[in-house]
Amino acid sequence: MTGDVILRAEHVCVEYAGRRPTRAVRDVTFELRRGEVLGTAGESGCGKSTLAYALTRMLRPPAEFTGGSIQFFGRDGAAVDLVALEGEQLREFRWNKISMVFQSAMNALNPVTSLGKQFGDIFRAHRPDIDARARHARAAELLEMVGIDPRRLRGFAHELSGGMRQRVVIAMALALNPEIVIMDEPTTALDVVVQREILDEVERLREDLGFSVVFITHDLSLLLEISDRLAVMYAGQFAEYAPSEAVGAAPAHPYTLGLLRSFPDMRAARRELRGVPGSPPDLRDDFPGCPFVARCEYAFGPCRTVVPLLRQLKGRVPGADPSEAPWRAACHLQDPDYRPDGPPAELRPARSPEAESPEARSPEGGSPEGGSPEGGSPEGGSPEARSPEARSPEARSPEARSPEARSPEGGNPEARSPAVSGAPEAGGDS
Repeated sequence: MTGDVILRAEHVCVEYAGRRPTRAVRDVTFELRRGEVLGTAGESGCGKSTLAYALTRMLRPPAEFTGGSIQFFGRDGAAVDLVALEGEQLREFRWNKISMVFQSAMNALNPVTSLGKQFGDIFRAHRPDIDARARHARAAELLEMVGIDPRRLRGFAHELSGGMRQRVVIAMALALNPEIVIMDEPTTALDVVVQREILDEVERLREDLGFSVVFITHDLSLLLEISDRLAVMYAGQFAEYAPSEAVGAAPAHPYTLGLLRSFPDMRAARRELRGVPGSPPDLRDDFPGCPFVARCEYAFGPCRTVVPLLRQLKGRVPGADPSEAPWRAACHLQDPDYRPDGPPAELRPARSPEAESPEARSPEGGSPEGGSPEGGSPEGGSPEARSPEARSPEARSPEARSPEARSPEGGNPEARSPAVSGAPEAGGDS
């Protein structure tokens, strides 16, 4: 993965028109880098899918793009203003540069048209110069690429299992070799075994083809495993935006901490699952302070009257360049003007730079003296259990998850990751 920015969204706002407009996306800013997986998590109704439709310019009334900018940077370095694209320019851009895997493959495929014809429609619309034989050959190649027999092109969607339909939709999204693929809950309604197969397939294709991914899901445990960076959405805006490996060990926002507490950590000590109490706010309302204040156990004075800004946090990733590993949180607990003594222990960095120094380490080379909850994951989990090595591509490879690797001789099956073990989705019933 390189450091090149391929997509930059700044201050994006989307409303659903009505007597009281619903502000579904509020001032969202982020960057997607080439070859990166950006995970987006949050409860139902927080604006994840609306943001995806805004990025692909597929909003339909009553949704309306009300503010902000979206820029795409191709391999040639030229910037494209997505908001300014109209008509044939927009049609040419979609699927060639950015494509989307829609929620629920059951509904994304036409039930009365063969798969071959649906692939053919893509090429007729975007590659009109390709003849029928070439269209069929490319469609067969795409199905084979996602592990489906090309003879299925003569079949229909109802003849496929849920996992096969999801693979077909992914193949359609990759038909024109886009540089960005937005995946809106691609593993929803699939059992955990099929989920794992789909995730392995996505990872393999990304490595082979080099596209970037915006991966949207409720399942925070899944995103901690597959994504490079994580954006946690709440009430239409980013509550936290940080490197996935680090935020899994020590979140900076109480909402992220609540989501992490809502599923078990299979590598740490057993603990009570707590979840996030209460309900999300009404997105038709204006918020005088933090939108999470009514559900936050750490709320204090400014939270009720001052809107927190998504601000850069310093020192969260020791030794990292903030421009390369930005960590932002919209929380007054992280603002030294309001909390000069720092945030609560559960929201502090996993390790301070001082704790990493040789002087702070024990003579035996063990953990720093006075190891406190601040030095571990939420609820006292071990940061090493969520180390970069534990989530490296090698650790996530199909071989590492083969039946032999999970046999009684190869490890305890109960030590599998939350995503494989069917952990509850983030936010409970959201």
